Amino acid sequence: MGEPKQLIEVGGAPLIVRSVQTALESAAWPVVVVLGAYTEKIRPRLARLPVLIAENPAWAEGMASSLRTGVDTLRTFSRALDGALLAVADQPAFSADVIARLVAARRETGRGIVAARYAGRLGVPALFGREHFAALTALTGEEGARHFLAAHASTTEAVDMPELAVDLDTPEDLAAWQGR
Repeated sequence: MGEPKQLIEVGGAPLIVRSVQTALESAAWPVVVVLGAYTEKIRPRLARLPVLIAENPAWAEGMASSLRTGVDTLRTFSRALDGALLAVADQPAFSADVIARLVAARRETGRGIVAARYAGRLGVPALFGREHFAALTALTGEEGARHFLAAHASTTEAVDMPELAVDLDTPEDLAAWQGR
């Protein structure tokens, strides 16, 4: 992208700020932001927001290290939390309504994992019950939530959210989103 993706402005705000504000508008609490590469550039954008910032010194390892960092931060914050919502900053359609739909599905079904389904597969954002924290912190390398969700598909409640299929990974993705 030529710059940290999290700082790309969409709709007048950097992607990371949009995602954090979305989480803050929802029932999710506390909000933990895991930073790795470009921490020094991103942290100032979050300074006035009531979030826990967790620095991931092993960010180069891959997505699993960010998952571990986030879950460990939640566990340290409170032993009473019953679950965690995992979201990313590059889905411009991520909204408080998306979070509300995931939370409602968890309440209705009691499932330990509730995930968005788009583009024919399970993905983030996803809710993970506390019973999955140990398994999430055991992930390594590039193994992220998508692999974990695929391995647990038969016990995961899927919520259809086709709007989340768009993520901004390339300049072409950004141009397409802005030109929609």
